[in-house]
Amino acid sequence: MRLTAKARAAVCLTAALAIAPLALAAGPSSASPTDPVNVAAQPVDGSTNVRVDGQRIVLGDAPASIGSTEVRQRSGIADLAPIKLPAVTSAVVVDYTAGTPDRSTAEVDVRALVRDRWSEWTPAKAGRPTALPAASDQVQLRIIVVAPPQGGSPWIGDLRVQATNQATSGTPAIQAAPLKSRVFATREGLVGGTTANGHVIVSRDHFVALPSRRGLAAKGSGNYSVKVCTASRCAFEPVWDVGPWNTKDDYWNPSATREMWKDLPQGRPEAQAAYQNGYNGGKDQFGRKVANPAGIDLADGVFWDALKLTDNAWVDATYLWTGDGGRGTVALTSGYLNIRNSASSSGAVVGMAGKSAQVTVECQTTGQSVTGSQGTTNVWLRVHAGMYVSKAWIAAGSFGSC
Repeated sequence: MRLTAKARAAVCLTAALAIAPLALAAGPSSASPTDPVNVAAQPVDGSTNVRVDGQRIVLGDAPASIGSTEVRQRSGIADLAPIKLPAVTSAVVVDYTAGTPDRSTAEVDVRALVRDRWSEWTPAKAGRPTALPAASDQVQLRIIVVAPPQGGSPWIGDLRVQATNQATSGTPAIQAAPLKSRVFATREGLVGGTTANGHVIVSRDHFVALPSRRGLAAKGSGNYSVKVCTASRCAFEPVWDVGPWNTKDDYWNPSATREMWKDLPQGRPEAQAAYQNGYNGGKDQFGRKVANPAGIDLADGVFWDALKLTDNAWVDATYLWTGDGGRGTVALTSGYLNIRNSASSSGAVVGMAGKSAQVTVECQTTGQSVTGSQGTTNVWLRVHAGMYVSKAWIAAGSFGSC
C-alpha cells in the first residue's frame, strides 16, 4: 500500500530562509582543558527558519508543513560554528537554557570530528555528559526547535560546552564498515514542498528521507548520505528529509544507542515491525496506524530515474556515515551524476549520484578522459561492483588500483 501525499508529508518538517554564515567559535588557547567554552548564538550556512535574539536561537516565522493535523508543526534548525576544545576529550557537557511554550520543543544535538569526518548528531541533555563516538577536540552543536502551527516560539540560549572524560553510554560508534540493511522504500513526491533541512523539492529531485534527525544533512550538504541499491542499480543520495513515519527512529544504530524502540534489532525500522508484527499496536510514534513497512522515502529522481522503480519496493540501504572506508563527494552545483557500467561515458547508465552526495570508493582505474568540476582526468572510481564514475566530478583523494 502506498502512502497518500498527505501521509508522506506528515512528518516532513518545515524550514526556510537560510542564514548566512558567521564567524567560527573557538575556545581560548590559554583555557584549561576542563574550562567551559561559551558558544556564540551564530548560526552558520545551512541553518533554516531560526532567528537570533541576543544569546538565544528562536524559532522563525515560516508556516507549518502540510500534513495530517496530529503531526503538523513549525520547525527550525540552527547549525552553530564548530568549537575547538582546549584538549582531546571522550565526552562533553552541554549547558543551556530553553523555553518551550505551548507544547513546543527545543533540543540541542552534538557531534564530533573523528578521523576527519563528522560523526552522527546525538541529543545532549543540559548539564549531563554526552559521550562522543571517539576522542576528539572538535565538536559542533545543532539547535532544533519545533512548535504547533499556532502558538509561541521555542528557544535555546546561554550555550556552553565543557570537556569531560566522564564518558557515558548512548552515542553510536563509527564502525569498520557502514551498516547495510534491507528496507522498504516509498516515493516521497511532494514537489514544491520543503524538506526538514529547508530544501525546496523540485521535479525529479535527488535526496532521501530517513525517520530520524540524527542522520539529517544540512541544506546543500551530503555528509550524511545513503547508498540505495536494487539487484541491478544503485543510487548515492544525501539525507535531506525526515520520515516517512517516525521522527526518532534511528534504526541503523545498535539497540543500546537507539533513540526510541530500543527493543528492536539494529537495521529494523519501527514502521516495518509495526506493519509486519503488530509492534507498538501496529502504530507509529504519533499513534497513526502504519499502512506500509517503509524505512526510507525516495525523491522522484531517485525512485523513477536512478533505481527505475515503478512501485514501492524492498531495497538494500547502506548508511555511509556509520562506518569507515574510501569516500568521495559529488561536486555538482545541481542535478545528478550518472553511474556507468564501465570507465567510459558511453557505458550503460546503472545508477545515479545526487548533488553533494558522498559515494563509496572501492578503487580507481583509467578510462575515457573527462572534463568536469575537478578538472580533466582519465581516472574513474569504482563505487560498487561493476559501477563507475569519473573522478572529474568527484572531490576525492587517490585510491588503489582496481
